[in-house]
Amino acid sequence: MFGRSLILVASGLGLAVLALWGAIALWMRAPASPLLNGLLAALWVLATGVSFPLLLRQRGWQALGIAAACLAALMLWWSTLLPSNDRDWQPDMARVANAAIDGDVLTINNVRNFRWEPEKPPEERWESRRYRLSQLQGVDLFLSHWSGELVAHAILSFTFADSEPLAFSIEIRREKGEDFSSIAGFFKSYELALIAADERDVVKVRSTVRGEDVRLYRLDMQQQTARALLLEYVALANDLTATPRWYHTLTANCTTVIFAMARRLDPGISLDWRILLPGKLP
Repeated sequence: MFGRSLILVASGLGLAVLALWGAIALWMRAPASPLLNGLLAALWVLATGVSFPLLLRQRGWQALGIAAACLAALMLWWSTLLPSNDRDWQPDMARVANAAIDGDVLTINNVRNFRWEPEKPPEERWESRRYRLSQLQGVDLFLSHWSGELVAHAILSFTFADSEPLAFSIEIRREKGEDFSSIAGFFKSYELALIAADERDVVKVRSTVRGEDVRLYRLDMQQQTARALLLEYVALANDLTATPRWYHTLTANCTTVIFAMARRLDPGISLDWRILLPGKLP
């Protein structure tokens, strides 16, 4: 009896999670009006809810069959939601970086170098820049806190002996009129963007225009490691240019993507819960 009760509770919790996740996904991503999306979400909850009384009557196979059919239909629709590089992007997201290496020379295209002033439209400038890999000196970490101590945005900036710093920011690629929602970030709402930028651009837009609390950390990193990390960014830039990806609030964000790069360089790095709270990254 105890074992059956555990199975019943676990199955009920699983169905509840499925009903909730599917309802939010349909409400946020179904291609209809908010009213119709809400109706679809309600119908989904009703469809999955049919399994609950079957479970209580110990008709587990029937409940499983209905839940599996609902899930299959939802996943079939979910698989049709594909990321794209061709949308009506906001000006600061209009281009994403791509790069090429020729010997010691790294060429970065679409480096953003906007001039930002409070309450004014930015002066838009996109540039191609060249860097000598042999002149790479180190890496700095910027954390821009925008919602308390635990929530922040991470930016890595590579410094060179003979060139301006090159900063990389992993962000959502916003369409015109689109705002960020951490909940929407779980449901294929935003493409993942890698912005290469002048340090003064990507930092100033946060500190001066948005009024965020920006902090700088000098990283103690060997040149060989810094170079390997820079090449990881180059590979990511070219990969996203060729194959767009979805942003995800937990698994593909400004810190977990960096962590994945670091782990490729050193598989021995262990997962740490603070990676999920960027404000704790230092």
